[in-house]
Amino acid sequence: MKFETLVIHAGVHPDPSTGAIMTPIFQTSTYVQDGPGNHKGYEYARTQNPTRTVLQENIAALENGTYASCFGSGLAAMDAIIKLLKSGDEVIASNDMYGGSFRLLDKIFKEFGISTRLIPMQDLNLVRDSISERTKLIWVETPTNPLLNIVDIQAICEIAHQKNKWVCVDNTFATPFLQKPLDLGADLVMHSATKYLGGHSDVVHGVVVSKNQELGERLRFIQNASGAVPGPMDCFLILRGIKTLHVRVERACENAAKIAHFLKEHPKVNRVLYPGFTTHPGHKIAQTQMKMFGAMLSFDLKDESMNAANKVLAGTKLFSCAESLGGVESLIGHPASMTHASLPKEERMKSGLTDSLIRLSVGIENADDLIQDLKQAID
Repeated sequence: MKFETLVIHAGVHPDPSTGAIMTPIFQTSTYVQDGPGNHKGYEYARTQNPTRTVLQENIAALENGTYASCFGSGLAAMDAIIKLLKSGDEVIASNDMYGGSFRLLDKIFKEFGISTRLIPMQDLNLVRDSISERTKLIWVETPTNPLLNIVDIQAICEIAHQKNKWVCVDNTFATPFLQKPLDLGADLVMHSATKYLGGHSDVVHGVVVSKNQELGERLRFIQNASGAVPGPMDCFLILRGIKTLHVRVERACENAAKIAHFLKEHPKVNRVLYPGFTTHPGHKIAQTQMKMFGAMLSFDLKDESMNAANKVLAGTKLFSCAESLGGVESLIGHPASMTHASLPKEERMKSGLTDSLIRLSVGIENADDLIQDLKQAID
């Protein structure tokens, strides 16, 4: 089936007891058994829930994977992945990764003896040279958050697998509609499903997908043993959001392209970070591994003061100043003080994440209205 059909039908069947076309919300904590161990496939809701089962099958199909495990948030999904490692292991990650991901690695798992090395993942030679005996996992974001760097997934996987290392791709920005990391060789792909998969800014959720049976089963064990699972209502909301994923993402990408070109020509804008530009260093790779260039972009003003950036953030009327991304509505944010505040300033500045950088999550409103909103705020 094509993607547009999969989002609606993969793993989804009418409820056998009623014929309901929408997957029911199984709001229960336990299930009646005819006798000890004699049940209908469900024993306890932390372990399994029928609504969650449908969602996991649906997302696995969208990523061309086999095993999917859902969690209470994107960071809970990442937490489960890092629990595949042991003390003494090392993670190699992008130096401009999401601030919450860095915080989890640096403030939580570092205390358990799992270290992290941050490098610009676009430099394939540096990736190759950075892998050591301790390295177990290479953590990839592409496009990166918030600098929109593009990482060559297939090349990274080839390097990693030559040295028997795992690769996990955070596919939150791209979504399975635009990019399929497992098809490019990744061992794991994760999402903060809070973002584009849910798509309506009304639920917090995470998911991990793999083709590897051993990894899939270990993650399912961690899901049950650690218990960071989503409730059935959350799973229902993600399922509902996924049904329009392709329509929303396509429209948002079209809007982002128009806005990026507007900002590029604005006399008060210094730089625009958007992989759709032919001048972007990762443009050709993005063309190869992505269907479109995404709906996220960042920009700096020529006036690099924090005050100038704050005036733009406070001046928009349609772009709401808020954390998160991927909803139907457009958001504007200041990574240095919001989504990436947990990154030390020296790390931020080293990667190019300045105090004046503004990040946009472009929604599905009318593009002309969004451009006019940005114009009046910048002017």
